[in-house]
Amino acid sequence: MSLVGPPPPPTTNPLRRLWMDVRNDRRPHEPPFPAGDTDYSLARARRMVRDPLGVLLEAYERYGPVFTLRVFHERIVWVLGPAANHHVLVSNAPNFLWREGHFRELLPLLGDGLLTIDGDFHRRSRRIVLPAFHHERIAAATGLMVEETRRAMAGLRDGARLDLYAWMRSLAMRIAMRALFGLDPDREREIDAAAEFERALAFYGNDYWMQVARGPGSPYARMQQARGRLDRLVFGEIARRRATGERGEDILSLLLDAEDEDGSRLSDRHVRDEVMTLLFAGHDTTTSTVAFLAHELAGAPAWADRIADEGRAVLGDRAPDAATLMGGGLPELDMVLDEVLRMYPAAWVGPRRSVEPFEISGVRAPGGVPVNYSSWASHRLPDVWEEPDAFRPSRFGPDARTRIPKGAYVPFGGGSRICLGMRFGQLEIKVITTLLLRSWRLGLEPGWRLAVRQTPTIGPAGGLPVLVARAPAPVSHAAA
Repeated sequence: MSLVGPPPPPTTNPLRRLWMDVRNDRRPHEPPFPAGDTDYSLARARRMVRDPLGVLLEAYERYGPVFTLRVFHERIVWVLGPAANHHVLVSNAPNFLWREGHFRELLPLLGDGLLTIDGDFHRRSRRIVLPAFHHERIAAATGLMVEETRRAMAGLRDGARLDLYAWMRSLAMRIAMRALFGLDPDREREIDAAAEFERALAFYGNDYWMQVARGPGSPYARMQQARGRLDRLVFGEIARRRATGERGEDILSLLLDAEDEDGSRLSDRHVRDEVMTLLFAGHDTTTSTVAFLAHELAGAPAWADRIADEGRAVLGDRAPDAATLMGGGLPELDMVLDEVLRMYPAAWVGPRRSVEPFEISGVRAPGGVPVNYSSWASHRLPDVWEEPDAFRPSRFGPDARTRIPKGAYVPFGGGSRICLGMRFGQLEIKVITTLLLRSWRLGLEPGWRLAVRQTPTIGPAGGLPVLVARAPAPVSHAAA
């Protein structure tokens, strides 16, 4: 017996969606929208595309944790800060729907995976998928992470220039192909599949009006073609395993056999949607996080040395293992990763639509309107974080961590929708970082400055050019 799927989205036609958004925006709302910048402003819309963090922090300073911004045709309620995050993610989460928020744009590629569904279907789907991410299942993937990282590192050369973002993107895709699908990333079919996914994902890096365009040759048409070719591979692999009974340690195998307590199982379509969602959520975010981590360590080489020395002291020449990496065995690496996720949370915005009116910090807002929380902006609030733009891993030390307010730190969301692959992604990042710093140091090219793009997740715009150098001999560092 398969789960009954969620209701279809109101429409996937972009012009009809635009008309519905405008109609909803113009209807009377009770209570009214919170205070904010609600005039039609092309300058604001452009800046929101180029510098959303700056726009949101300025609005927070003027209006407080709940405010309204009009971007193009639509007013959006933004909620920032610990209390707002906790309200949307935990205490009143059922009042904020994902499927009808701006993540609906992901439906053509991802389908009905955990990222795009709500309510009972989400709860039951999550229960079925959850065992695939139990600790022992995640730990089983450590070996292939180590193998693929060592393979990628074998091509590094002392003194070479490297686009670390592109290097990491290739590595993360190879790990995903093996861990999610149990496929050989060196076979031509799998190489083609990885390329199709990248082509499909590229659609979401286009400007809004390019995404709206339809017809032959449009970015949307190219995305649909790439998705179709990718679907043929995924559905073919599902059918083959159903027919032969072949199973492995990969996530696809686990999803094929997973069932709810009443015997409900995932249909082939649902299995496809979940693995595509996991590929989307894990591949892009892990790539960006490692790139940002490398960027910050290049500017703070003492921390790079500390992490490397800690790894040598704990692991020696042994390969990293899940028990050490996920059990608190490398606390300085943990602090650095937590700080990078604070500064650059990959899923920087959580778009929702409110069901009923709500109130946060004494400010009321209407139901039936777009509501966005932003981990990125919340993590940069100066009244919550001391020197929020500074790279300070010590703020996540054992004593300092206890002083972080509830809801202030939400790089993976929270509540019933907290990222299911969070521990898998953290393990992958720690394996790569530990092995990389054991042998190499990465420096930034002189004069190069980081620019951040925001779609589909935040990442370094134009890649991350670094200079590769062999790591120095081990030294001892006093705690900072």
